[in-house]
Parts: sequence; structure tokens; C-alpha cells
Amino acid sequence: MPKIKTKKAAAKRFSVKASGKIKRGKCNKRHILTKKTRARKNALKKGGYVSDSDLVLVRRCLPNG
Repeated sequence: MPKIKTKKAAAKRFSVKASGKIKRGKCNKRHILTKKTRARKNALKKGGYVSDSDLVLVRRCLPNG
């Protein structure tokens, strides 16, 4: 059996924690920032976790994670 390759695009965007949860970054913080409030931009700095419905898809991209 050949080795299962990791999807490198997913490896750059997600990180697997010791608890088994997968951490991700928030979107909407790259441009068009002038109309967003300071509180909203500060909230976007913090990461989040992948939802349970998307967990299977992300784990398939990260077989060794």
C-alpha cells in the first residue's frame, strides 16, 4: 500500500491539537477593513475550531495529523 499524502493546502490552514480538535483561523480579515468595527476586527484575530459537520472532511485531508 502506498503512503497517504497530506493535502498541503489544508496543512497550512489547520492545526490538530492534543485534544483531537482542529484549530482554524477566521475569515474576513484581509481587506476592506475600514468599514469593520474595532471590536469585530479584534474578534477576527482569535482562532476557532472546525465544526463537527466539517470535521470528517478536514480529517480526510490531514491523515497524519
